[in-house]
Amino acid sequence: MSRAVEILRGAIWRDVAARALAAVPLNYAVTSALTMLIARLLPGGAQQASVGATLLSFLIFAGVAMAAFAVRSVSWLWAGLIATGVAAGLADWCFIAWGGRL
Repeated sequence: MSRAVEILRGAIWRDVAARALAAVPLNYAVTSALTMLIARLLPGGAQQASVGATLLSFLIFAGVAMAAFAVRSVSWLWAGLIATGVAAGLADWCFIAWGGRL
């Protein structure tokens, strides 16, 4: 087997591992931050908003998990997920600090 093929196989496994890490643990963190934000933004009572946000979280998680293996660039995937998670986390923190619904 040539050296180029061995390097390519190693790169493919690293790519799959990076996508799998983005699809499960990073996706879980981003989805939970988005779920908290959605629950604060939905109208109605706190219980109804929590249930509605939880139902939407299943769609968000599945969509991001599928997108993790559909995008071309792993670096853009990670950058987008981290940016989304940080933005949602900051928005959650602002809502809590300013007396929003818990």
